[in-house]
Amino acid sequence: MERLIHYFETIPSAHRSLILVGGITLFWLVESAFPLFRFGKAEAGYRKVGHAGINLFFTLTTVVVNFVLAFILLKTSDFVVAGKIGVLQWLNGPLWVEVIVGVLLLDLLGAWAIHWLQHHVRWMWRFHLIHHTDTYVDTTTANRHHPGESVFRFGFTTLAVFVAGAPIGVVMLYQALSVLLSQFNHANIQLPRWIDRPLGWFLVTPNMHHVHHHYVLPQTNTNYGNIFPFWDRLFGTYARMDSQDLRYGVDTHPQPHEHARIGNLLTIPFQPYRPPVGNPQLPKPASGATDRPPDAAAGHRSDPKPGE
Repeated sequence: MERLIHYFETIPSAHRSLILVGGITLFWLVESAFPLFRFGKAEAGYRKVGHAGINLFFTLTTVVVNFVLAFILLKTSDFVVAGKIGVLQWLNGPLWVEVIVGVLLLDLLGAWAIHWLQHHVRWMWRFHLIHHTDTYVDTTTANRHHPGESVFRFGFTTLAVFVAGAPIGVVMLYQALSVLLSQFNHANIQLPRWIDRPLGWFLVTPNMHHVHHHYVLPQTNTNYGNIFPFWDRLFGTYARMDSQDLRYGVDTHPQPHEHARIGNLLTIPFQPYRPPVGNPQLPKPASGATDRPPDAAAGHRSDPKPGE
């Protein structure tokens, strides 16, 4: 454990980049081989590379924001350690306990809490909904964040470091786990139930997080977790949904020119607010069916892979 934390205390920028790029590459290959939805088959206009280009643009802006502000995170961590401030500084337990508690607190405050707020504070939602406008959710969706959202997400991560009293090694370990788990739980895959059920008690799986990307309420306001599913179960925001009933996107921005053009996505937070449309009763597919009715939110049909 000491070696692990020492590594993350001094992790080179190149290694952090490798974690980001390596994760996207790995899950891109897995979802290409075993997709939950065959988007290309459903709509002739869909291109996986073109779709990824939009999301990778926002990934780049997220990286830039975090790189520019990284010194704040480092200074905050140094300050709490030197001043013996925060939960971990008062805990004074074995290193492995401090690592587990630290990652849990960082995930709760730096991911779950800010995510919940983004869905309940209107001005935050106007930035966050860029993430939800993606009508073809896959591993590249993980970092589809407006630059403005990246700033206040960073602010909550800094707050979490302060409250937790987290040393920089724990912070860097948390961020690596956060990146990989986000790429994993957005990936266009579905785990078999015999894997998902036990794993889903400890980690957020694609089966769980995809429900959060359903295009209408109340599902949109469920399953906020990034690494751990405990918080949603604890605070009553956990939900399940059959994958065949999923429709990605958001009901307030259903047109392609609204959700598939970078220029419009960047300006959405400054456009007039649009209240949610609501949840019409969509007909469920017949038992064993592989085709679904046209997507009311995105104007396309997504076909599940055979056997789902």
